[in-house]
This record gives sequence, C-alpha cells and structure tokens, in this order.
Amino acid sequence: MLMRLKDGHVVDPANGRDAVADLFIEDGHIVDAPADGREPDEIIDCKGLIVMAGAIDIHSHIAGGHVNTARLLLPEFHRAFQSRPGATALSKVGWTTEETGLRYAEMGFTTVVEPAMAPSSALHAHLELADIPIIDTATLVVLGNDDFLMGMIRDGESESAIQDYVAWTVSASRALGVKCINAGGSAAFKENVRQFGFDDEVPDYGVSSRKIVKTLQTAVTGLGIPHPLHVHCNNLGVPGDSAAAAEATIAAAEGLPLHLAHLQFYGYGAEGKRRFSSEGQRLAELVNATKEITVDIGQVMFGQTVTVSADELRQFAGRGQARPRKSVIFDHEANGGGVVPMDYKPSSYFNALQWAIGLELFLLIKDPSRVFFTTDHPNGAPFTAYPDIFALLMDRGVRQRWLEALPKPVLEMTILPEITREYTLKDIATMTRAAPARLLGTADHGHLGKGAVADIAIYRPGDDKAAMFGRAAYVFKDGTLVVQDGRVVNRVSGRTLSLRPEADKAMATRLETYFDERYGLPARWFEVPDYAIGREDPFKVVPCRR
Repeated sequence: MLMRLKDGHVVDPANGRDAVADLFIEDGHIVDAPADGREPDEIIDCKGLIVMAGAIDIHSHIAGGHVNTARLLLPEFHRAFQSRPGATALSKVGWTTEETGLRYAEMGFTTVVEPAMAPSSALHAHLELADIPIIDTATLVVLGNDDFLMGMIRDGESESAIQDYVAWTVSASRALGVKCINAGGSAAFKENVRQFGFDDEVPDYGVSSRKIVKTLQTAVTGLGIPHPLHVHCNNLGVPGDSAAAAEATIAAAEGLPLHLAHLQFYGYGAEGKRRFSSEGQRLAELVNATKEITVDIGQVMFGQTVTVSADELRQFAGRGQARPRKSVIFDHEANGGGVVPMDYKPSSYFNALQWAIGLELFLLIKDPSRVFFTTDHPNGAPFTAYPDIFALLMDRGVRQRWLEALPKPVLEMTILPEITREYTLKDIATMTRAAPARLLGTADHGHLGKGAVADIAIYRPGDDKAAMFGRAAYVFKDGTLVVQDGRVVNRVSGRTLSLRPEADKAMATRLETYFDERYGLPARWFEVPDYAIGREDPFKVVPCRR
C-alpha cells in the first residue's frame, strides 16, 4: 500500500530539509514519489503540521534488574497499588513495560536504548524489552568492573585478545554498544573502598579507572562499533570531585570518540557557603573544545522519581537522601547497583541548582549533534517530563517563569537567566533524530530520506511547546499508524537493534572454560538466542564499521 503524507512542514536535518513537502510510504519505508503517476492508496493531509522522523532516546533505563528492583521496592508508584489515590505525584513515576511503549509513542519516540545491561542477565533484559510495545529498543552491555577484563589488563594481554572478549560479550548479549560505569569502582567497593578517582587503582588488580576506560575505548573503536564507549564517570554527584572526574575523562579521549553519560550529574562545584555551585559553563566549554566527545545530559526535573544505577559505590553513598526513606544496595560479580528513591523539590537550593545546571549544559554546548536529550530516566526525572524540557529549551520566557519560582540564592549561582538561546525545530530534530541515529550507527533511522524506516512523528505547532511535543498528532511505526491525536490506536511490535561482531574462536573456547570453572555453567547460558524471545525475527542487526 502506498501512502502519501501531504503538504507537511518536513524538518529532516540529516537530509537538509526544512520546508513544506510530501512524504511517501510503502512497505514500511520512505520511498520516492511514484514516477509512473500511480495514485496513493491513502492520503493524510498534513498541511500546517510539523513532520519529523521518530525520536530516539539513547539513554533510558526501561528494562533489567535495577528497573525491576525499583518496582518491587516502590509498589506505591504503580497503578496496581490500589490503595493509592489516582491523582498523586507518584502516578507519573511508575511504568509497566506496556505503558513504557505507549507513553513513548504518544510523544513521537520510536526507538529507546536501555543503557546498562549486565552480561549475566542479558536474556532477562531482552525478554522484558520484547514485552514493550511499538518502539524499537537496544541495549548497552556493561563492562569495566568484571574480573575477566581486569585480569586481562593486569596480565598485559594483547589488544586483539581484549577486542575478542569485548566482541564475544557484545555479540552474545545482543547489545548495540558498550557501557562502562565508574570503571573499577564497583570492584574497589567490594574491598571497602568508598572513594574512587580516575587514577585510583582497584585493589588486587593494580589497574586504574583510566586504564580500564582507555582499554575499552580502544577495543570499541577497533571493532568498529558505531556507538563510542559510553562512560559513566567516577565520583558522580560529588561537588568538586564530579566536575574534576568529567574533565579528566574528557581529556583522556585523546582524539578517539568517547561518550559521557548524564553530564549534569558531573556539573557540580564546591563554591559558596553551601559548598555546592555550578560547573555547567566550564564543562560546556570543555565539550565544545573537544570534538571527539559527545554527551547526554540527564536533566533533573522537579517531583518524585527513583534513581537506579549499577554504580553501587555512588548509590551506597547517596542512600541517606532517599525519599521515601527506603533503598536497596546489592552486590554481585562485576557491577552491583542500587535503587534510591528521590524527590526533587523546587524549594531546595540543591535540587533547583541541579535543574539549572542541566539547562546550562543544554544551552551552552553549541553543537546539537553532540548533546543528547535525556533525563537518565528515571534518575533525573521520568521520561514523561520530556515535553516540559522541550519547552524550556525552545522558549526563554518559559525558562524565566520557572526561574522566578526558585530560591533566590540559586540565581546567584547560575548563568541561566543570562542565556538567550532558544532551540529551533531543526535543533530539536538534530538532537533527537539525526544525531542519535548517526551515533548509534542505525543508518535507516532518524531521517526521512529514501530507504529510511517509516518511523514518523507529526506534531501540531503552537506556542505551547510542551503541549505540542507531549501529544503527537500522528505517529507511524514502520509505516503503520500507531498514534492519532495523542492516543495509541494500534499496538505493533518493534525489534531490538543489536550488533554481531565476530570474535576469534579461541576466545569462545577460553570463556567456555572460564564460565564452567567460575559458575559451573556453560557459556551458552550467557548467550541470547533468537528463539528465546518467542517471537519471529526479534532482532535487527546493525553493521559494524569495519
């Protein structure tokens, strides 16, 4: 069936388009206008509407052990908790897998990446992702605190051997890239270390966080994995130390691509009587000057949420701030983790400055193709806060109204009131469509050119940008209409995007022995086969760049 989207304002930075035009869809893809005069089977009038590719979220915790631990810890956040009144702040926080797909689709998002999958629980993560309707998904597999890798580095093994280990792990776990969380920090935590910097060494291994990051960066680059090593830096959230950790990590890129996660949580200085200040401008200048660096923000928004992280050292340190006052810290091989509820309040000097720091970074990093739109869901805020963030970026007046409600000392510590920049539709489309697709290596996503998958989001323009982006007029997934007037009208199944880099067979043999000796289990228990998902063609393989 041939469909024509007629007379919409197409905003497609990847193809240099920002004008009124038609789009044609056939067999789930964007196609050229028929040259033989064939009439479309269906025409949708998009006059006056904004047409973009489906949005891509590169960093959102939507599946896996940490997410489910949060659900178990906080049943009152969910609709199934019947004694809770229907209209509370908590009703915006807890999502089932079903609701995750529906809420993302309603906003025009069609691809979401779960950024912290443990190799040992990859199958569970993929089974949960397969339960999320509509959207395509992907995962980043976590390395950097595992015994096997640190042992290889300690023993001086070759770059090719380490590449083979990374390739086997990515392929077996069906990941789209590699994440490193406080490299060596969780391993050091097991030895009672409570502070761990970029050049500190893991006890018993003698390898530093810097060495782990550089080793993984080299392996990821050498394998041709499109997405750069995705780094959660040391000392997250520690005033003064966090900014220094981010600066050191940026400097360590040394010309090779590197991606820094949730940079807002590293934008904290230790100036002023409260010993908490903004380093947003400083970090933005570093990012602007270091072209091989990309970042996502992790914007804090006000209200109840829950922090979930495999950085068990940081979560252990922050458990005293839990609201409600309960938390879970757990430890296991490689990264452990923690779940700590958080209630960000606009009346709090600290929370309000966190909010301002995130916006400083968004607005001061000049290139929208190197800064990505995230709240580190649910850590900074639930992903349902995205429409309000779009409004804050696109409308200085909206920012001013929010600023006026904050504690006055916050205004003395942020330059946000002085920033006049307002994101354009092209900036938004770049940051949430074209650039993420390029970063992830998904060449047929994030644009509206010929051959692209027909993931399309269409919005009714208006002065209220939160309303505009919170309720899409139409959303198409693989050419099927799934949302109309902000309401899901069709449930379809997306696929999980993954890589299949090849490792030398000797590494598979070596890992077979390792898993048997360490766990008493064959290596195949750590692999994710297609048939386990219980659905036809659940994965889509993205090519590596070599």
